[in-house]
Amino acid sequence: MVGAAPRVCAHGRPPAPAAEPVVAVAAAARGPAALRCLERGAAEGRRFDVLLVDAELGAGPAGSVARAVPDDAEGAVDGISLVAGVRGVQPAVRTVVLAEKDDPHRAALALQAGASGWVAKDCSLQRLLAVVRGVLRDETHLPPALLTGVLRELTAARKHRTDSERLVESLTPREREVLRCMVAGLGRKAVAERLFLSPHTVRTHMQNVLGKLGVHSTLAAVALARRAGVGPAQLGEVPLSRLSGDVVERGGQLA
Repeated sequence: MVGAAPRVCAHGRPPAPAAEPVVAVAAAARGPAALRCLERGAAEGRRFDVLLVDAELGAGPAGSVARAVPDDAEGAVDGISLVAGVRGVQPAVRTVVLAEKDDPHRAALALQAGASGWVAKDCSLQRLLAVVRGVLRDETHLPPALLTGVLRELTAARKHRTDSERLVESLTPREREVLRCMVAGLGRKAVAERLFLSPHTVRTHMQNVLGKLGVHSTLAAVALARRAGVGPAQLGEVPLSRLSGDVVERGGQLA
């Protein structure tokens, strides 16, 4: 922010405090607490500009931060999911990942999730402040030693995404609906109820989806779908087939 002190919400293990007149800091020990810190600041008119995220947080449900997180879910969000979730709900907040070691793969994942920087936890306070000020100028900061590896990872990820998108495009509209239900974690019976199909028909569609995607399990199909940018079916959303007037089945009977 021009003419104002950048506010930094530190998540995980923040650097040791030191005198710095131009930075206001709030710390949160876990992902849900960090989200509440950001939300409370916004509600009180003191928005945070930068979120410092610990790269070594325990793994949690992907994307869980983008939904409401109950008070008893402390620690259920991993670092990269937190970055992605913050980007989804507060896109103006920049994120910087603090890491114990340089890891091109995880650094690339962090950038894909929306992070603006990746720095070592043992860096100097001056270095950290320089990165914070840099991301506020819309710069992306990476250690020089990571650049080649991160570029290689991002290039590979783009190829995998393109290949995944091509496979998803081979599905029929009905099979894409089934795939979105699979991404949402729905079982065969739930998919049948949602799409007004018989369980037998849903099983056939699921087998066709796996075959066309070239995978052998639902988990693999979901992973490929996410790479291709396929989102989950939302509860309460009317299936496209119902809007388009397609013929569907109820209890094995055509409707």
